[in-house]
Amino acid sequence: MLTPEISVIIPLYNKERYVQRAVNSVLEQSLAPLEVVVVDDGSTDGSAEAVAALGPDQRLRLVSQRNQGVSAARNRGVAEARGRFVAFLDADDQWQPEFLETLQWLRELFPEGCFFATGFEVIYSDGSRRAR
Repeated sequence: MLTPEISVIIPLYNKERYVQRAVNSVLEQSLAPLEVVVVDDGSTDGSAEAVAALGPDQRLRLVSQRNQGVSAARNRGVAEARGRFVAFLDADDQWQPEFLETLQWLRELFPEGCFFATGFEVIYSDGSRRAR
């Protein structure tokens, strides 16, 4: 079993409708993260409460700050992170269950790599999908 080394950073601003899905997609990964740091960037819609409602999980941390924008929220998350590596997820997105495992595989395949990116799939409100 691999030791978790990845801190996942989720910047959050007024995404109450989506944030639980995003966090759960991280907590349910086939390769568990070390932690999930959700940085609430001054939400006014109940987003922070939606994260708190996920219940106790020692991997999940909610950090709050006044609204400073998504870049400041990501930077705050990096500053708070305890992992050797960080991965970013937007609060209105979600990962496939093997995402972190795929990143681990890429790190092993390309140990000199500093940044890794993957493809993505858009799911439209009518249920149709398009890979990008």
